[in-house]
Amino acid sequence: MRAAVLHTLGGPPEYGEFTEPTSAPDHTIVQVTAAGVHHYVLHVASGSFYTGPPKLPSVPGSDGVGRLPDGRRVYFDTTRAPFGSWAEYASVPEAACLPVAEGIDDATVAALGNTGLAAWTALQWRAGLQPDETVLVLGATGSLGRIAVQAAKALGAGRVVAADLDSDRLRALTTQGADAVVAIDGRDDLAERLRDAAEGGADVTIDPLWGAPALAAMQAAAPHGARHIQLGTAAGERLEFTATALRSHMIDLRGFAVFRCPIDVRRHAFRALTRHVANGDIAVDLEIVPLSDVATAWHRQLTGAGTKLVLDPTTAPHPPQPRA
Repeated sequence: MRAAVLHTLGGPPEYGEFTEPTSAPDHTIVQVTAAGVHHYVLHVASGSFYTGPPKLPSVPGSDGVGRLPDGRRVYFDTTRAPFGSWAEYASVPEAACLPVAEGIDDATVAALGNTGLAAWTALQWRAGLQPDETVLVLGATGSLGRIAVQAAKALGAGRVVAADLDSDRLRALTTQGADAVVAIDGRDDLAERLRDAAEGGADVTIDPLWGAPALAAMQAAAPHGARHIQLGTAAGERLEFTATALRSHMIDLRGFAVFRCPIDVRRHAFRALTRHVANGDIAVDLEIVPLSDVATAWHRQLTGAGTKLVLDPTTAPHPPQPRA
């Protein structure tokens, strides 16, 4: 089958041929129609993710959308190694096949995977967002952040604050659910500006950044029982703060990884998320890239694509045959 094949840890996969998956107990074969490009996938392929390095050679890709042998369309967010989703076919646990709402195309479904599902479940399940609470989204112009801003409103947040590097994309979030935006620009008063934008403090912080922005967010938290949901380390792996910073606001610091979320929670969450997108409540910014251009998509994701990249294996040409 045609696939993106990883031969070297940390290097981009090469477009070529890979062995087609065969049946396995409690698994099914999905004919992939679209697959998202995520930082998580690149992290795993580098060998530095805490789950350990992948087998080589292997097909990257943690999730995608496609058709089951009986024709049903499903989203999946788990695959059986070495058959990832960046290929024509993937081996998927039967229990990991999630239903998708009607009225939404395959590329948009794939764009919602991982980052979109993580944003929704972080708010609804891990944070336990309550109606009228105030949500602060760090890294708000990223793929996860943009969905989190809109999802917070869809889930009943009373006020949503979007924070990221100053840009037109940040300011545009005021048309997509953000009640206020705050530029992360290196100034010392970030905590004060976040607190003011949140009108007294955030009840829930969605944090894919860590580092200095996370510390400022903790200092800007609501004074009673704020939940800080940690999803990533785009601004740094380490953060030094005092116990007082936690106690003074009674901050509940919660780590979160979407693949640790129970499958039943993910199933219901993805159905709800895709329904909101189909109804126009949540917009997704995406770009479709042919699977044959996977190396380009890889490098763009490394350097910051600015939009969600989705690989399309259905239109990719057959790779050239290796020389004898």
